[in-house]
Amino acid sequence: MSPQPPTPPAGPDDAAAEPALVGFTVDLTSQEVLRRAQVMEALGPDWDPIEVLRGEEAAYDLLYSGLDEAQQRMYDELVAAGVLPGRGHGRAAA
Repeated sequence: MSPQPPTPPAGPDDAAAEPALVGFTVDLTSQEVLRRAQVMEALGPDWDPIEVLRGEEAAYDLLYSGLDEAQQRMYDELVAAGVLPGRGHGRAAA
């Protein structure tokens, strides 16, 4: 990438002067507050994070329920390897 060409002088007196750098800062705090407010608004007043977690747990239990011996053995190996999180006593839900 080549450097940008210098800013052309504004008048005859500026011909010898180099352009000055202008410092600026960007405060993203207000944008983050706005983003969080919009997320909470989109979730709505009835959003219950505890109920959401319970639903995820129930879905996980259902996903790994009713495994046959080979599937259970594979599940246990994946849990032992750290690929899947353990459940209860290291067993999938029955």
